[in-house]
Amino acid sequence: MSLCAIIPVKPLKRGKSRLSSVLSVEERTNLNKRMLINMLTCLKDVTQIDYFIVVSYDPSTLAIARDLGAKTVLENKITNLNRALRKATVAAKAFNATQVLILPADLPLINKEDINKFIEHSGKPPEIVISSDHRQNGTNALLVNPIGAIDYDFGEWSFKKHIEQAERKKLRIDICDIEDIKYDLDIPEDLELLRLKGIILN
Repeated sequence: MSLCAIIPVKPLKRGKSRLSSVLSVEERTNLNKRMLINMLTCLKDVTQIDYFIVVSYDPSTLAIARDLGAKTVLENKITNLNRALRKATVAAKAFNATQVLILPADLPLINKEDINKFIEHSGKPPEIVISSDHRQNGTNALLVNPIGAIDYDFGEWSFKKHIEQAERKKLRIDICDIEDIKYDLDIPEDLELLRLKGIILN
């Protein structure tokens, strides 16, 4: 079995736009870059992952990813997250991946130990292993085994949608609750909570 992690990334200057009331463009760019570098550094140390792909339409983002050992897929500007993931999954198949792990770049507390724990929840295919965000709305991690077992349905209420789809297809479902994976950074309140915990990101 060969596992490929896929990380979709917006252009660093455009990501985290909902933090614009508390962070400048430069601060948000630096924050996005730090989170991406942290994610890719963690993935390099996870032995269960055979390779990882960053998909983005921002050449500078892809350059950073390549410097950290990622394979890259250049996406068209006129796209959406699910189409970008499907394109990256085609590339993963070309590298002979049999399963994929989808992770967003905006997980500020992510670490290699938690990624290992998440992957260890994988058992017998066909299956998904899934984690919500801390609001129980979005999907912060999704392992699909084998590739193509479900269609990507990221967006509003994606956690519920992915589970419902897996249930319809009678897949094994493992809901994995790891706090540092569930915590993403979207709105000023998220940033403030991290600061209250003594974690300064910008």
